[in-house]
Order: sequence, then C-alpha cells, then structure tokens
Amino acid sequence: MGLDIKKIVKPEVISFKQMTGRILAVDAYNAIYQFLSTIRGYNGEYLADNQGRITSHLSGLFYRSVNLLELGVRMIYVFDGKPPSLKRMEIERRRANKEKAKRNYEIALSKGDFAEARKYAQATSFIEGYMLEDSKNILDLLGIPWIEAPSEGEATAAYLTKMGIATDVSSQDFDSLLFGATRLVRNITISGRRKLPNKDIYVDIMPEEKELTHLLQELKIKYEQLIDLGILVGTDYNPDGFKDIGPIKALKYIRKYGSLEKIEDIQDELRKIDYLAIRDLFLKPEVIGLRDKLSWNQPNYEKILSFLCGERNFSEDKINKALDKIRKNEQEMSESLEKWF
Repeated sequence: MGLDIKKIVKPEVISFKQMTGRILAVDAYNAIYQFLSTIRGYNGEYLADNQGRITSHLSGLFYRSVNLLELGVRMIYVFDGKPPSLKRMEIERRRANKEKAKRNYEIALSKGDFAEARKYAQATSFIEGYMLEDSKNILDLLGIPWIEAPSEGEATAAYLTKMGIATDVSSQDFDSLLFGATRLVRNITISGRRKLPNKDIYVDIMPEEKELTHLLQELKIKYEQLIDLGILVGTDYNPDGFKDIGPIKALKYIRKYGSLEKIEDIQDELRKIDYLAIRDLFLKPEVIGLRDKLSWNQPNYEKILSFLCGERNFSEDKINKALDKIRKNEQEMSESLEKWF
C-alpha cells in the first residue's frame, strides 16, 4: 500500500537537469508495477508480443532508462527478495484487491464501458517470473546493474544511499525514508505526466525530492520517531494503522508523547500488533552486502535490437531512435574528452 504521509511531507520540485550525475537506487518492483498499471491499450489490456507475452514493463523500463541515461543519470535496480512474515496480511490484501478489480474489469468490458475498464485494469497488475527475467535481461543489455535484495528491495535501496553507493532512492512510495534512505526522489517520468491510480486521468508532474535530514527538521522529530509515526498511520506490516489516526494526528501524538509506548489513547490497539518487530524491520532490515563493485557498461545495441524487436515485436524504428540518444551522448562525451588531450 505504501506509507501515506503526503499531508506532512513538503517535497522540493526539481528539474531533470538537476538530476544529472546522480545515481538512483531504483525500487524495481515499484517501477515495474507502475509500468504494468499505466502502459496499457485502449481497453485497458497489456501490451504484448505476437505470442501473448506481456511487454508493458519492458517498454517502460527501456524508454525510461534510455531517457535517464541520456541525461547523465545512472541507475541501480534493486529487486525484492523474500518478504518478511509480517507482510503476509498486506500481500493477502493486495491479492484480494486485484481479484476484485479483475472481476470489475471483466464486467466493464462485457458492458462495453472501456473508460471504466481502463480504470479497473490498472489495479489488476501482476508480475510473473518471465517478466522479471525479461526486465533483468534488458537492464543487462543496457549496461545497467541490478541486484537481488535478500528481503525488501526498498530496504536495500535505502542502504545503498547510506553507504554512499547511490545518491537517491527512486520510488513513488515514502517507505524508503523509514528504512533510512538519505534522499528520496519521486515522479521520475520523462513524459511529465502521470496516470492517477484507478482513474483514466493524467496529471502534469515534475520530479520531486526529499532529504531525510530536512524532513526530520521540518517535522521536529527524530528518525526513530518517524518510524513510530509510520506505524501509527499504517505500514506494509500493519496496513490498517490505528483507528482514526492520519499523518497529521500521528505527528501531533509523536511530538507530544515521543513514542508509541507513551501514547495513552492507543494502548489497547498497540497490544494487538507486534510493534517492536515492526520497528526492528525498519531499524535493522535485512540488506545485501555488496562484495563486488557495481559497474555500468556500454549498451549492447545489436542484442537490444535482437531481443526487443526480433523476440518481443517492438518497432525497430522506434527502438533505434531511442538508442540514438545514447549513441549521441556517448559521442559528445568522447569529443569532450578529446579536447583535453
């Protein structure tokens, strides 16, 4: 569901040019679900090749990555590992919601209500094994490193920023801040538009960032207290949160009492969840220890064309036009270096 603290977070709007030189630790599952939800046909159907294999995620990964590479932004994609046992309730809730959305989608199609069908289609997205393999394959061919987290991808992505390996976590969710990400960047869509969840409506957006230190200063709380605030509102490990407590009320409680244990009004509800274990998941998450240095390589243009166009039926003309952006960028960098010698 993602941590819902938008009402108390004041992100700073930035331009794509300001992102040049950054290294983004990308929450891979978050990005792939976003592509699967929004890159759809007229009736809300996925994009697919001539064998029926879904390609919406490939289209999103390829074109977004190319545009960011053209801007001089590097990426590290982080894939989820085994979810914590405390996340079981949230996973079941998501599965039930997808099944409900799928039924509503089919009803809307049967009625010929394509606008309604597209709305429900966004909420039916799922990731199959071959989609993950395809995603990792196109990243390899583009020369973009990816890693498999032992557990939550956002936790490892946040860890990469704390270690100075990445400059930002790229995700639409705020959860990475609870994992200690030094800076979060959202709305990384080159089109400048984003589709609203479950609606056939697009809104104009710009990239925005939030540094953890600035957030804590603005909220006038400590990092550990931000985690308690998140638990009050509701995390993936206690998705229902606490009754009648939104982010504004949660912030007031934390500022006044300091911690969950001291808030008298919630003690009955607090005893019903393992809040100490939830705290530990954010404070001491299971993350990957990188043995080898991550490397960014030159794209393999020939194999990209073979995979996307030869195997997945993408337009060769469109793929070549996108790749020309990287070729031009490489040429300009090479010419710039030659001037120094």
